[in-house]
Amino acid sequence: MKKAISILLILILNSCFIESENGIKVEIKNNSDTPITNVEFTTSENLEVIRFDKIESKETVNEFLSMKKNQSDGAYSLTFTRTSEKKEVSSNGYYTNGGSLDKWVKYTVGVDSISVVFSGIR
Repeated sequence: MKKAISILLILILNSCFIESENGIKVEIKNNSDTPITNVEFTTSENLEVIRFDKIESKETVNEFLSMKKNQSDGAYSLTFTRTSEKKEVSSNGYYTNGGSLDKWVKYTVGVDSISVVFSGIR
């Protein structure tokens, strides 16, 4: 029994020192009737960028944005082009001292709207 408690205590202490990678997981769902193109997700510091050439109608994509190089406070930005050639920009959320406050963000692109949900507070 003492061994089991010792092992459990070691695992708990180790988990306190394991640092998860600084960044945020992004999910983008295209709920519109047409594809979206030139999709980019980044921070206001624009140090790392996630790019998708095209997201088809009803398609969902997932990726992790590393924020290792970020140093200041800022927001997240999603930009893309609709088939009507209309460029959309959605700036949302907040990060501080180069670190994400949230674990993930979900964007849902509608016919004429973009909804955003942040969660998984670190």
